[in-house]
Amino acid sequence: MSSPFFILFLICSLTVVCAGAGGSLDDTSPFSPKASLIRYWNKQISNNAPKPSFLMSKASPLNAVDAAAFAKLAERNALSSHLPSFCAAAGLLCFPDLSPSLEKHDKDSNFAVYSNRNFSNYGNERLGGVDSFKNYSGGENIPIDSFRRYSRNAAGHSDKFDSYGPDGNVVDQSFNTYGVGATGGTGEFKNYNRQVNVPNLNFNNYGADGNGRAHTFTSYTDETNSGSEKFSSYGRNENGAPNEFKNYATDSNVIGSDFSGYGESGNGANDSFTNYGVNGNVPENTFKAYGSGGNGAVESFANYREQSNVGDDSFQSYVKNSNSAKANFANYGKSFNEGTDKFSIYGQGAQGQSIGFKVYGVNNTFKDYAKKSDVSFASYTSRSEAAAAAEAVKMASGSRVNKWVEPGKFFRESMLKKGVIMPMPDIRDKMPRRSFLPRSITSKLPFSSSKLADMKQIFHALDNSSMDSMIVAALKDCERAPSRGETKRCVGSVEDMVDFTTSVLGRDVVVRTTDNVAGSGKQILIGQVKGINGGEVTKSVSCHQTLFPYLLYYCHSVPKVRVYEADLLDPSSKAAINHGIAICHLDTSSWSPTHGAFLALGYGPGRIEVCHWIFENDMTWARSG
Repeated sequence: MSSPFFILFLICSLTVVCAGAGGSLDDTSPFSPKASLIRYWNKQISNNAPKPSFLMSKASPLNAVDAAAFAKLAERNALSSHLPSFCAAAGLLCFPDLSPSLEKHDKDSNFAVYSNRNFSNYGNERLGGVDSFKNYSGGENIPIDSFRRYSRNAAGHSDKFDSYGPDGNVVDQSFNTYGVGATGGTGEFKNYNRQVNVPNLNFNNYGADGNGRAHTFTSYTDETNSGSEKFSSYGRNENGAPNEFKNYATDSNVIGSDFSGYGESGNGANDSFTNYGVNGNVPENTFKAYGSGGNGAVESFANYREQSNVGDDSFQSYVKNSNSAKANFANYGKSFNEGTDKFSIYGQGAQGQSIGFKVYGVNNTFKDYAKKSDVSFASYTSRSEAAAAAEAVKMASGSRVNKWVEPGKFFRESMLKKGVIMPMPDIRDKMPRRSFLPRSITSKLPFSSSKLADMKQIFHALDNSSMDSMIVAALKDCERAPSRGETKRCVGSVEDMVDFTTSVLGRDVVVRTTDNVAGSGKQILIGQVKGINGGEVTKSVSCHQTLFPYLLYYCHSVPKVRVYEADLLDPSSKAAINHGIAICHLDTSSWSPTHGAFLALGYGPGRIEVCHWIFENDMTWARSG
């Protein structure tokens, strides 16, 4: 007769309903995702190399019961209704669903520390007074904050945000309506989202129908990395309202800024950008319907994209149908590397406008305006002048060339020699911690642009939210055509990663990563160096994290590489501090001329090889050799 314990185990494993019957089935169970992964690994990898602990630690933490239950929910397209428990159990990146706050907040408030709240009605119809937020969502990993109606129809009321969301990671913060219909008073943001990684910031309907209310951003998203910022319907129908941005996206990296419906039909507006996108790297700035229909408005850009690196700017319908408007660019687009500036429908239908460019960089779409009497250029840089200036910069000192590239991020193969002292970039993983999902679940989840609506529904992604942007960006990267000679695939499970790697390299493979993050941002001394596969030109598969709710890797193989491992030492004590993995790309002919490697090292596509370290939680696979 069978043991009752065996019968209980068999029933549990088949019905996955008895997690509490005499104890849960944890990841030591032969039915758990992790146990299944180990069996799959042993079947697909032909060598006896130790299983990589850094990769196995990312396997799904789900137990057998939960994995089976969530797989069934995914199959029935019912995960959305269980998202909080799914995210918590599976170790995913999900955003909380903030419930509307019913508090009126009709008295002066002084928030010393604030985070993760949803204000439905804040300070509406206030008369005088001051609201102050001193430390707003500082240093949060995933701050989610929303002000649905802020200071609507207030009179003589002032709002102050001293430090708003600094040092955040994946940031989602929005003001749906800010100061609409307000009279007098001020709205002041002194330090807005400084040093944030992957922001998604929205000001919708900012200051519309206001009267004489001043808005000031002293420091807006300075030193921020990647993400998007949107001002929709900013200052529409405002009367006599000065709006000032003193430092906007200074020293930022790959930031997208979108001003739609800015100052539309305003009367006597005075908008000032003192420093806009200065020292930025690949900025993407879009101004749509900016100052349209305004009366007597003054739009001023003192320094626009000064010393930025490439990027694209688009002014579509700028001061259209305005009356007696003044638009002044004191210093426009004197970029380090030439970007693209496009002016479409600029000043069309305007009456009595005055547009001045004192210093203006390269642009191919501005010719028509240069001929108009009401557009003045004090100094215009031609394409040949810009090319000469860019070449001069490239030939200048290394510190000048490295302005936008962290020292040590890219280096030449000759640096990988014992005794060489070189800078180590910050190789720490700055993405939120997540786990892989088991293939039993990922195979049932949609992942394609054609299924975007379904993906957004599963992960509760509202339009224009961080989750929405995250999903769209991941799909774009994963679905783009491979570059010349590249083989690529995005994987959401270790099993998928193993399948892709073995399809490229065969089954006798080893995966490696840099041991730890010691030496990041410091000088390091290269110790013993060893070339993988004898240091010969080889094939490898490198996998890099992509921001997504579950752990998703972009894995690809490119031709003509060499892979190295090296002991990394402290330059002073000569003590071993790390064991680094580096990959050298020998064929860079298909790389963009504006790639960071060429900014750091000089030269250009196809003229040099480029090496880099494998960062924390990234990895490279190669044949065991």
